Amino acid sequence: MFLLIRSHTGHDFSFYKRNTVMRRIERRMNSHQIKDFTHYVRYLQENVPEVEALFKELLIGVTKFFRDNEAFDSFKKHLLPMLRQKPDGSLVRVWTPGCSTGEEAYSVAITLLECLDALAPERYLKVQIFATDINAEGIDFARAGFYPENIAADVTPERLRRYFTKVEGGYQIRKELRDLVVFAPHNLNKDAPFTRLDVLVCRNLLIYLSAELQRNLLPVFHYALNPNGLLFLGPSENLTGFQDLFAPLDVKWKISRRMEGAASLPRLLNFPSGLSRLPSIPTVAATSSGLGGTRKDGPFAILVQKALLRYFAPPAVVVNPKGEILFVNGRTGRYLEPAPGLSNLNIFEMVRDDMRFELSGAIHQASTTHADVVVDGMKLATDTGFQLVRLSVKYMTDPEHLQGLMLVAFEEQAPPRKVRPGKVNLLSADLSRDAAVAAMEKELHYTKQRLQMTIEEMESSLEELKSTNEELQSANEELQSTNEEAMTNKEEMQSMNEELLTLNLQYASKTEELSQAANDMKNLLDATEIATIFLNNDLLIKRFTPSIGRIFKLVASDVGRSITDFANNLRYDNLAGDVQHVIDRLVTIETNIQTTTGEWYAMRILPYRTLDNYINGAVITFNDITQLKDLEGSLQASTSFAESIVETVREPMIVLNQDLQVVMISGAFAEHYRLSVAEAKGQSLTELNNGAWNLPPLRRLLTNLLSDKSEEFDNVPLQVKLPELGPRQVLVYGRRLLSHGSQMTSVLLGVSDAPAQAPT
Repeated sequence: MFLLIRSHTGHDFSFYKRNTVMRRIERRMNSHQIKDFTHYVRYLQENVPEVEALFKELLIGVTKFFRDNEAFDSFKKHLLPMLRQKPDGSLVRVWTPGCSTGEEAYSVAITLLECLDALAPERYLKVQIFATDINAEGIDFARAGFYPENIAADVTPERLRRYFTKVEGGYQIRKELRDLVVFAPHNLNKDAPFTRLDVLVCRNLLIYLSAELQRNLLPVFHYALNPNGLLFLGPSENLTGFQDLFAPLDVKWKISRRMEGAASLPRLLNFPSGLSRLPSIPTVAATSSGLGGTRKDGPFAILVQKALLRYFAPPAVVVNPKGEILFVNGRTGRYLEPAPGLSNLNIFEMVRDDMRFELSGAIHQASTTHADVVVDGMKLATDTGFQLVRLSVKYMTDPEHLQGLMLVAFEEQAPPRKVRPGKVNLLSADLSRDAAVAAMEKELHYTKQRLQMTIEEMESSLEELKSTNEELQSANEELQSTNEEAMTNKEEMQSMNEELLTLNLQYASKTEELSQAANDMKNLLDATEIATIFLNNDLLIKRFTPSIGRIFKLVASDVGRSITDFANNLRYDNLAGDVQHVIDRLVTIETNIQTTTGEWYAMRILPYRTLDNYINGAVITFNDITQLKDLEGSLQASTSFAESIVETVREPMIVLNQDLQVVMISGAFAEHYRLSVAEAKGQSLTELNNGAWNLPPLRRLLTNLLSDKSEEFDNVPLQVKLPELGPRQVLVYGRRLLSHGSQMTSVLLGVSDAPAQAPT
């Protein structure tokens, strides 16, 4: 399993405490409902994402700002004197391995800045803080420097105001503080350490590592620190065995100072770097081709091996860390006996009471340290007295299938030589007392080790419980947030439902209005009896009015067909071309067209515009103007008849419209006053004969007659100065013209020469 994680992530967890690792593995097994460990290993081999999930599970992410406030107060008290001794302008280097998501690294940075504020104002020290962890996601989170609002319970309001910025959803570390801390991925187990450090903060990380790795890391910490540098550990971590490297400053909170002198070279060489754990190259032993080569795997070899085990191998059992017996060799009845009750092959239950304490301690020590443990001189009560027994526990690392198991061997020892009674003296009594004291000291030392291990395991379990509690709290908060979101969504859905009901009512009202408008429009189009047809851009029929049947023989099923597919009775051959021209050029075409049956229609083709001014086809209307055409013909005939009458009468007369322009002129008028009939039509009365008829009395009489201010006039004498004929006395009369008994906006002006007066 460790090989799978190492090959996938590059990180080796074989030096982590076995109990911690097993608890994490069991959590993953329970999540997948896998009970057999071998099945879970096979599941890891077949599912690469599960390897990544197990790797994240093994990472301990329990941290917070200023964890153990008293510890940071003590750290600040010992840090300040060291900073005062630093030369002005020098660099203060700090390393916090195992920084997780960065809370502790930023706590150290804040503490360091507060200490710098306490120094003299003229002093200047540069700060460089390295924060490392094997979790790349945690490093990215720490580098972003954004934390939730619940950190206010761990950070004082003053520190929040100074070093944090309140943003939506939490707090953001200010840029000047983030610039002090350099976050980087680093494996404390194999990567080279940071050196020339003034402070090294490694809190609550060593409790998860095996005792062997702890013994290898502490000399590395000593090597990385400058003389008199500070080492800040967790409250459950200790420096047992390394009192010559570090001098304790605060025993309770595990703050120490690096002592002068370098760590011994063998201690540093034990550091488990990545190069030191390359797989060894297997060696192949040369086999001789003789008699032995033919028997090495045969029955003879098996018999020899059994004989050797029977005569020379001591009684032994193979157990796992839980004490379950997996294999028994030799006669172990003198040391192990079946436990009462149900069948149980657990060595802790089967061992004799005389050996229970030592056996439990030896197996636990070998399991945690991965080293061999030997206990000499254990007394085992027999029927004839006491038997001395040597207990050996060997931690097996190879072959691969036996890794993690332990071989427990029981060897009988010869009793010490008996001293003759005559030689017993006071010295023997002193020796026995010294032996008893040595045994008690040995037992006390062992008890201390067990106590320390128990404390570390308890702290590790406590940290895991804290992590689980935080995860449960986070899950609870997420559930509460989900519940609140669900309630909000419910309210939004209710509000949306009400809005939809309102919109539905509005749409129903609009539908009724549209239906009413459609009915009104249909009735309007039907009432106008204007033949109308609507086409789209492809000249396909969209709809039409019933009146169109007089021109195109259309039925309701013809909607969607092209207008060119239908014949019509129009004497017009370019209807489709004109419609396409209107759509392309956005112009309007108007013309009068006659049908083959003699009817006349005023046709208009105009673009079909939507409300948003989008051209979506064309509209063709046909307005029946047959009666107008007939009336126009009658009017033209009447006009021609009246003109012929006026032109043929022998009296000079002209017909004027309301603007006093010549509409008709008699031939007698044109001949008498030397005018051209064709040129005179359309001219104003005031322009005839070069303005000879532009007489104010005449204009007044005609204007009053047109406006009904006066009735017709007769024989009104006027003097007209004709350019070629000279001045003449004429008599004029005027009449309003009637058409079928109705007055027209035209007048008839008659002119005659006044009779000459007799001389008096």
